[in-house]
Amino acid sequence: MCGMSHATLSTSAELFSPSGRTDPHPLYERMRASEPVCRIQLPDGRRFWLVTRYEDVAAALVDVRLSKDARNQSPDGHFAYLLGDGGAFGRHMLTVDPPDHTRLRALVRKAFSPRLVERLRPRIQHIANDLLDAVVDRGGMDLIADYAFPLPIIVITELLGVPPADRDRFRAWSNVMFTNDFTGSREAGRRAREEFAAYLHALCELKRAQPGNDLVSGLVQAEESGDVLDEPELLAMIFLLLIAGHETTTNLIGNGMLALLQHPDQLALLRENPAMIGTAVEELLRYDSPVETSTWRFALEDLELGGQPIAKGDAVLVAISSANRDETSFTGADQLDITRGDTKHLAFGRGIHFCVGAPLARIEGQIAIATLLRRLPRLRLAVGVEDLAWRASLLLRGLQALPAEFS
Repeated sequence: MCGMSHATLSTSAELFSPSGRTDPHPLYERMRASEPVCRIQLPDGRRFWLVTRYEDVAAALVDVRLSKDARNQSPDGHFAYLLGDGGAFGRHMLTVDPPDHTRLRALVRKAFSPRLVERLRPRIQHIANDLLDAVVDRGGMDLIADYAFPLPIIVITELLGVPPADRDRFRAWSNVMFTNDFTGSREAGRRAREEFAAYLHALCELKRAQPGNDLVSGLVQAEESGDVLDEPELLAMIFLLLIAGHETTTNLIGNGMLALLQHPDQLALLRENPAMIGTAVEELLRYDSPVETSTWRFALEDLELGGQPIAKGDAVLVAISSANRDETSFTGADQLDITRGDTKHLAFGRGIHFCVGAPLARIEGQIAIATLLRRLPRLRLAVGVEDLAWRASLLLRGLQALPAEFS
C-alpha cells in the first residue's frame, strides 16, 4: 500500500513544485510505472488518492461507488470547504450524483447539443477574425490575453446573456478560485466566490425583470417553475457554465498552439492540410489536456482501485493528463501526431459527468486554431519555452501567457 512514506511525500512535493506544474508528464510516467494509485499529501496536509493509469482513470470516471457529493467524505472534515462557503456554488453538476445530477444536466444539455452548437460556428468565426484584426498590425500578441481567453468568454457570455462589460471580472474571479486551487489562499478563494455569487444573484434579478432569449433567462424561468431549480442551484449552474465555458477552451487553444509551435513538422502538416483540424484538435486535447485532473470524488464504500484499498470516505482524484499520455493505451504517447485519429482520450471525462460543453469547446478550438494558422503564417514563439509560466493549479492545465510574434 502506498502510504505516507518518504518516497510518497517526495512524490507529493514534486507534484506541487514549480517543475511539476511546468511539466508534470515525467512524474506521471514514473507514477504509472511504480505507484499508479498513490496517496498524495497536499501542502496544507490534506490527503487524497491520485489515479494515473488510463485503465484505472477510465474505470474510476464511471464507478458509481465514487461519489461527486462531498457530503460522502470521511468525517475528518478535511474537505468540508467543498460543501460551500455559506452555500456559494456548493451544489452543481460536478458536485452531485443522480438523481440531482440527471435533473440539473437535463436543464442545459439541449443548449449544448452538437446540432445547436454548430449554428454558432459563423459567430465564433466572426469573433476570431475580430480578435486578430485588433492585433494584426502589432506584429506580436499574447495568445492567451489577446485571443485564447477572450474568444470563449465572448461566446459563453453571449450564450448566457451576460453583459459584455463584465467579462474581465470573470477572469479575475476564476484566477483566484482555480489558479491556486491546491496551494493558494482559501480565504481569497472564499471572497472571490462571495463576490461572484453576489454578481450572479443581481444578474438573475435583472433577468427576472427583463428576460431575454438567453440561457440565464431560461434557467431563471426554470427556477420560477418551482420544483426544477432552486436559487442556490441556479447560481451554481450559471457559475459552472461561465467558468467551465471559458477556462477549458482557453487552455485548449493555448496549450494546443504551444504544442504546435514546438512541433514545426506537425504545424506545417496542419497548415498544408487544413481539413485535418478536427483530428488535430482531438490530438491536442490528448497531448496536453486542458483539465489536468477531475474534480473530487469520494468513496461510498471500501473498494479497490488499481490494486490499492480505498477506504469509505477517502478523496480520489483522477489524473486525466496522465491517462492521456499512458503508453499502454496510446502508441508513441509522448509524441504529438495530428494524424493519430483515435478519439479515446479522456480530456472531456467519461460517463454521466462527460463535459456537457464538449461540442462547443471542440468547435471553438477548431475555429480558433485554424484561423490563427491561416491568417498568421509567420506565427512563432516570442520567448523561450523555459520562460513560459504555467498556472499554479492541479485541476486546470494552462499557461499564464503565451507571447508570440508574426511580423
